[in-house]
Amino acid sequence: MNSPFRSDCLEGKVALVTGGGSGICFEVTKQLLLHGARGAVICGRRAKFLERASAILEKETGKSCKYKVTDVRDPNGCIEAVEYAMQQYGKLDILVNGAAGNFLAQAKSLSPKGFATVMGIDALGTYNMCNAAFPKMAMKGGAIIINISATLQCPATHWQAHASAAKASVDSLTRSLALEWGPEQVRVVGIAPGPIANTPGTTKLAPGLDASDIDGMMTEGIPLGRMGEAWEIGQAAVYMCTAKYVTGDVLIVDGGEWLYRPPLVPKEMVSELSRKVEKKSRAQAPRSKL
Repeated sequence: MNSPFRSDCLEGKVALVTGGGSGICFEVTKQLLLHGARGAVICGRRAKFLERASAILEKETGKSCKYKVTDVRDPNGCIEAVEYAMQQYGKLDILVNGAAGNFLAQAKSLSPKGFATVMGIDALGTYNMCNAAFPKMAMKGGAIIINISATLQCPATHWQAHASAAKASVDSLTRSLALEWGPEQVRVVGIAPGPIANTPGTTKLAPGLDASDIDGMMTEGIPLGRMGEAWEIGQAAVYMCTAKYVTGDVLIVDGGEWLYRPPLVPKEMVSELSRKVEKKSRAQAPRSKL
């Protein structure tokens, strides 16, 4: 697909992307590089995934892409990742916090350890990376932090109490940091993807189903009638990087899924029922009981 953005709109930028070894954030990294970023560092916990991903990204974009094994729950590990990016490229302009953990669980069966694990990766991990990167990004001009959240918490999702709490925390952190760090010329924004096809995040929420089954199940509640593509989240990231007067906002990219409610009346019956209801409602005028 053709991008609506100029291929040099991020010229010379350097990005650090957590969770960049697969899924949405792999594509986000790719789009940043394709739109002019001169280098990127991807982070995750699995060296083989990162090594393979960085090689593919370099081949497909023609740009430099390094990797650093990092557990975002470890503040020192986050500092090391930022320092590695600085060593490789001399600066840091874009931080994308995409590392996440999730699984299906009923709240009554969810262990405190399981809850804490997801909160640790998503919420604490996002803060750790922001805290580590801020000193290198402040007052440089043009710096941006993009926090990847979700729509699970909008307003709620079955079997996702842990992830919903974590993503709500991420969105709140986005707003708070945008407020505090704006004067330091660091923009902080969020992207909340809906169901994205062929990504680990979506697969985890529909275990045991193949791609066609997942697509059929998910699209029933999406007004645009299809699942999203990772490319579209990558494009959203490029937009956020170029939207220089946007900070503190969370951009929902989900085809309208979070707005969806099953219609109370089938569309083919709307006109007929509307007339009947109008006539009935007129008969409900107040009457004296005296």
